[in-house]
Formats: sequence, C-alpha cells, structure tokens
Amino acid sequence: MSGSMSETQIAMGVRRFGRVNWLGLRTLATREVMRFLAVWQQTVFAPLMTAGLFVLVFALALGRGRGEVMGLPYLQFLGPGILMMTVIQNAFANTSSSITAAKVQGNIVDTLMPPLSAGELLTGYLAGSVARAALVAIVIGTGMTLVTGAGIAHPLWAVTFVFLAAILLGGLGILAGIMAQKFDQMAAITNFVITPLSFLSGTFYSVEALPEPFRSLSHWNPVFYLIDGARFGVTGVSDASPLRGLLICLLAAAAVLYLCWRWLKSGYRMKP
Repeated sequence: MSGSMSETQIAMGVRRFGRVNWLGLRTLATREVMRFLAVWQQTVFAPLMTAGLFVLVFALALGRGRGEVMGLPYLQFLGPGILMMTVIQNAFANTSSSITAAKVQGNIVDTLMPPLSAGELLTGYLAGSVARAALVAIVIGTGMTLVTGAGIAHPLWAVTFVFLAAILLGGLGILAGIMAQKFDQMAAITNFVITPLSFLSGTFYSVEALPEPFRSLSHWNPVFYLIDGARFGVTGVSDASPLRGLLICLLAAAAVLYLCWRWLKSGYRMKP
C-alpha cells in the first residue's frame, strides 16, 4: 500500500468521520443560486410582472365593489396570497428544473460523481430554492407594501412561513425532478399539481367561504397553511391558528425532506 492516499480514499475518510464537504456543498449551492441569477429577467422580473398583473386585473374587475374579506380591504387581503403563490411556484421550479435539465442533458453525473453525501446534495439544491424564494418575496413584498400602503404586522411569522414554503416546495421540486425523465412530465406535474395547489389554497379567497366538504379538505392541505400563515404575518389575520399551521408545515417539510434524502442516498432514478 502506498504512503499517499488517493482522492477517493480521502473522500471516504471524510465520510467515515462524519465531516461535511464544505467546498463541494458551497460549490453546489453557488451553482444553484447562479443558475437563476443568470436569467433574472425570467426568475425575478417575470414573477413581479405576473403579481402586478394579478393585482391590476382584480383591482379593475372588482373595483371598490368588492367588500372586505376577514375585515381587510380585498387588495390588502390578496397581497400575501399572491406573494406566497409566487414564492411557492419559484421554489418548486428552481430545484425541479435543475435536476430535470441535468438528467435530460445527460450531465447529472457531474453532480453525482463528486464526494457529496445525500444530505449535502439536498442542502445544496435547497439553497438555490431558498435564495430564489427570498429574493422574489422581497421584491414582491416591497411592491405590495407600496400598492396597499400597509406594513407587516408580524415580520418574524412572515419570514418563517416564506422560509418553510421555500423548503417544502423546494423539496417537492427535488422529488418531482427525480421522478420526471423529460420536460413534458415535469410540465404535467407543475400544471396539474403545483399550480392548482397554489391557486386553490386560499390565495384569492378565505377558505371559510367554501362549502363542505371543500372547507374541511382545505385544512388537510399544507399549502393552505403556508399561505394562511404568511397572511397572518403580513396582515395579522388568518383563517386558522398560526401555531397549528406552523406545526403542520414543519411536519410536512420534515416528511418531504426525509424522502428526498432517501432517494438521493439510494440514487433512485438519478443514476444513468
């Protein structure tokens, strides 16, 4: 046996003693952040335009004829819902598009070959989703504040639910990216799962206005609690208890991240 260890042996030794590959983790996280910053017109400016169009359309369509919702002017009620809908869609898109594109283009091996553990891969991918969600939330939140003229009632709650949304939907994006083998499959998941969840979870209305059984079913949907929790953080009012919503979102995020870790660890549908 030679006196010097190979890079593979060193990497195995790092794994054995439970150390973190900080260089690899930082490189992956930086790549994921730079991916969406390189096309900021699509990832930051486009969501701002979409949110602005939603507000404009509802303002023109309803005018002042729309009464208060949960004691709030409708546009003030609508703002947090649109913000979270955009955060959810962008957090999901960041991880799902990264993995799907790498698999379709055949360069996923560049991510799998370095000595990165499943936990490091998971953290690196999620870093991009959290950064993108935070940037989108800041941009849209600033715009909403200027439009409605209202401040943020509970900033810590708002930040917490935005972060949970980025983690939960970023994790779901990883699962979707692992499952999808081509862009058509990813588009189907986005159009038939993520978009309906973000639109039909209290974004534009209070779920208390829904008839049964849809009202009760909404309370089983973690995305509802993400939107409702963010609305509480921004306006101070909510359909459900923020503490209950926080607990449900934490449990849902933990379950999704555990499944992500298991799939990344086993290489399920990832290895060529």
